[in-house]
Amino acid sequence: MKTIFKNIKGDRALWAVVALLALFSFLPVYSASSNLAYLYGDGSTLKFLIKHASHLFLGFAIIYGVHKMPYHYFRGLSLIMLPIVLFFLIYTLAQGGTIGGANASRWMRIPFVGFKFQTSTLASVVLMIYVARYLSRIKDKVVTFKATILPLWIPVFLVVGLILPANFSTAGIIFSMVLMLCFLGGYPWKYLLGIIGVGALSLTMFILAAKAFPNAFPNRVDTWVNRIDNFVSGEKSEANYQIERAKIAIASGGIVGVGAGKSVMKNLLPQSSSDFIYAIIVEEYGLVGALSLLFLYLLLLFRLVIVAHKADTIFGKLLAIGVGLPIVFQALINMAVAVELFPVTGQTLPLISSGGTSIWMTCLAIGIVLSVSAKREEIMEQEEKDENPLAVLSETL
Repeated sequence: MKTIFKNIKGDRALWAVVALLALFSFLPVYSASSNLAYLYGDGSTLKFLIKHASHLFLGFAIIYGVHKMPYHYFRGLSLIMLPIVLFFLIYTLAQGGTIGGANASRWMRIPFVGFKFQTSTLASVVLMIYVARYLSRIKDKVVTFKATILPLWIPVFLVVGLILPANFSTAGIIFSMVLMLCFLGGYPWKYLLGIIGVGALSLTMFILAAKAFPNAFPNRVDTWVNRIDNFVSGEKSEANYQIERAKIAIASGGIVGVGAGKSVMKNLLPQSSSDFIYAIIVEEYGLVGALSLLFLYLLLLFRLVIVAHKADTIFGKLLAIGVGLPIVFQALINMAVAVELFPVTGQTLPLISSGGTSIWMTCLAIGIVLSVSAKREEIMEQEEKDENPLAVLSETL
């Protein structure tokens, strides 16, 4: 055990927050999976718990392996991975269809294995690394909008455009996070306003095209429009049905909740172990549990800012913010949906909701942030050795 802790580098508080979130996730996932066990299994929730544990185990293995890599390696890897990610997105969009009336083109099926992978989550991490790399290169340089179109905005619009037909919310989050990172990276704000205009125009044209050719993107645009309309008007729909059940669960929680595993709405709320798991948490652990979970995510945000502030290079600063901020942003959106502050988006609660792809890509992002933090620790240790060579000599002897 001492050897393991000795080999763990990076921000200790960040490690602790991630571990707490992962450990806590077992309780609501195990509780909410009883509905899945009844619908799709033999009534046993143990296999769902084991599956979630295996996802987290692999996720922490990813964190450990990635945080050992020097973060400047990701600069070059982003150039290699971006074309691969674009190929994955095209393949996913092409081979997807509908399963039971639901769109399945956000998942890539790996042949001969039967394994499904949500490619948009990997694309998000790779794109943020790529954008951080480019912004670090042009930092403190005079740039023109024309010069940034090909190396920066063409890849961004390709990735977002390939995700948009199947997953509007994820595409919107990625685009928003890229804009945020560009703003923080010193990209001229007047150019960002132009990009926002181009994005809005492109979205409008896509919606009009989808309306004109409904067979090209079955159910998707209508689903987006209906969700927004129903959110504004409050009319009854499948999405509002989920929200109403989530609100009942939240109202039932009170201050301290009904107790672990005693949720009633988990049997009536679709996606209770993933998209709407926050409502189940509030029902079982009350306002205390809800605020505690929110505090952990805000603490995660605080540590991300600390790591970015202490990073030794501009690329390290932008990298930590670029891959870390979407985790907190996604968590806040998930919570906002549960309390009807935001339309239904289908975004999971990072490190809490069940689902392998979401957990693994979140862990990949956290591992990258810890890699940035670990590099800072190495520099500080080297500075201490340089200032006190006698201590180094005594350790050697």
